[in-house]
Formats: sequence, C-alpha cells, structure tokens
Amino acid sequence: NKKAGMTFASGLRSMLRQDPDIIMVGEMRDQETAMIAIEAALTGHLVFSTLHTNDAPGAVARLMDMGVEPFLIASATVGILAQRLLRRVCEKCKMPYEPPKDAIKRLGMNLDDIDRSKVTFFRGRGCDACKGSGYKGRVGCYELMPVTDKVRELILAHASAYAIREAAVEAGMKSMKEDAMEKILLGMTTLEESLRVIYAG
Repeated sequence: NKKAGMTFASGLRSMLRQDPDIIMVGEMRDQETAMIAIEAALTGHLVFSTLHTNDAPGAVARLMDMGVEPFLIASATVGILAQRLLRRVCEKCKMPYEPPKDAIKRLGMNLDDIDRSKVTFFRGRGCDACKGSGYKGRVGCYELMPVTDKVRELILAHASAYAIREAAVEAGMKSMKEDAMEKILLGMTTLEESLRVIYAG
C-alpha cells in the first residue's frame, strides 16, 4: 500500500529490524529490493530469493543489470540454483520408443558413450489418465552453482556468464542439460520435453 507508505522494500526493512536468522524475499524485482537483500546477507542473515534468468550463471548478470555492484554480489552470494519444470511421462501409458538421433545429439548426449542395451527411452502413448497428452505431473530440472573462490574472482572481474559457467562446471556443477539427461534416462520425462523446456529461455 504505497499511499500508506508501505512498499515491498519498506516491509523488508521492517522485517530486518526483527533480527531474523533466515529471510525469504519473494522476488528481487528492482535495485532497492536487491540491495536490501544483499545488505541482510552481508550482516549475517541467510537470505533466499528468486530472480528471472535462463540459468544459474545468468543470475550474476541479472543482478549487475539491476545496478548491484560486483563486489557486493561476490561477497553476499553463496550459491545460485536455477530450475525448470519438465512434464513427467504418464505412468499409465508409458511406452518405450526410439527418439530421433539429431534430438539426442542436440541435448548433448553422446550415443557412443551410452550402452543402448541398458537404456530405454520412454514417452506416453496418451490415455484417459493424462487426457491424451502422454504427460501427467511435473518434475524439477536443476542447476546448482556454488559460488567458489574462482567464481568470486570472475564476478569481481566482470566476467561473462559463459566464463562463470565454465569455472562452475570445472568445480563440479551439473548443468541443467545434464540433470535433464539423467531424468530422461530414468524414464521420468522425454527428450522432446527436455529440449522444449531447456531451450525455451
């Protein structure tokens, strides 16, 4: 209620005066909210928030675009989690199928590294349970990027999201594509769904 002097940012400041240990900020939409969240993180609070980005490294660029200084991002951030929701294959009409080879390659799967006798790709045929779609429910696809010392150095150097991604992968980060591949091989979702969702951003 802006007329009463109550904004999202002022509400967040009021909450900080209660000295909470953990703070959840619904979404960082502007510089003011982002700065309050970062100040809270720098003063010993564990802060969780959300941003709209394509992947985990992209959150750094997004915060910079909002006007947050790189040294504040590097100091306040311990990790960034990106997620997408994939439609889950309907268990009632699940059936094996052979996806197109170009789709397999597009997701980054190397067919030479896969023992095809041990791998079955699935999709839903379509039934009453899934209303003919072949999908029922959703499953998360994640990418967790710990902010390591190397990543901090890159943030301070205004490095590109690509350079930050490379450093994170080198430190062991599993990409969203890799997580999607695991879920495809476990029969939880389809190759086509993973391509649709991951490349949608």
